[in-house]
Amino acid sequence: MSRSILLIEDEPGLVLTLKDRLTREGYEVDAAQDGNLGMATAMRGQADLIILDLMLPGRGGLDICRDLRQKGIETPILMLTARGQTVDKVLGLKLGADDYMTKPFEMPELLARVEVLMRRNRNTAGTGAAFYNFGNIEVDLRRASATRGGQAIALSTREFELLRYFIEHRGAAVSRDELLSNVWHYDAGTTTRTVDVHVAWLRQKLEDDPKRPQWIMTVHGLGYKFLG
Repeated sequence: MSRSILLIEDEPGLVLTLKDRLTREGYEVDAAQDGNLGMATAMRGQADLIILDLMLPGRGGLDICRDLRQKGIETPILMLTARGQTVDKVLGLKLGADDYMTKPFEMPELLARVEVLMRRNRNTAGTGAAFYNFGNIEVDLRRASATRGGQAIALSTREFELLRYFIEHRGAAVSRDELLSNVWHYDAGTTTRTVDVHVAWLRQKLEDDPKRPQWIMTVHGLGYKFLG
């Protein structure tokens, strides 16, 4: 299945470079070199990812980001800018951007971030919703964050990916080998207590009584079952 990227960037050289490299990586790339055209194209909702420059003619990247989110467009957004000030990064993320890179950047890093956002978007689509709730816990699958009673839960990337996998396979007994293969990408049969350790950490953060869990249950001799 092809994966499409909308590149909203007004620097011709960078547009050419990014289109060429992303196309060679297997992406379909559509480019808009001013903010108004970029906004109109993004509103079609056909892209799997938007790479959005902050400084654009016609309409700025921050305005585009804000307006897309207000109109219900949830396509992941990777912001690019020559600015380095923390305030721009924070504002962009608050307005709904998913990630942020400052120019100049290394192409391998950009490709890695693109792949992470693409993977996160596919996983979210598989759940059928951007949010998942159980008990007093709300999980924002698009932003990879969670709250408990309205308070943010400090989850590491791996902890969140483990929780996401449990949510996507809720009610099913999943083995340690399955988790190692799909969350850690280790070979099946690898001997490690990593899964058990991370499950214990998740229970500490999600369960009212980690010693008597109600959400992440142990399936003796196999692995775990998520009942959220």
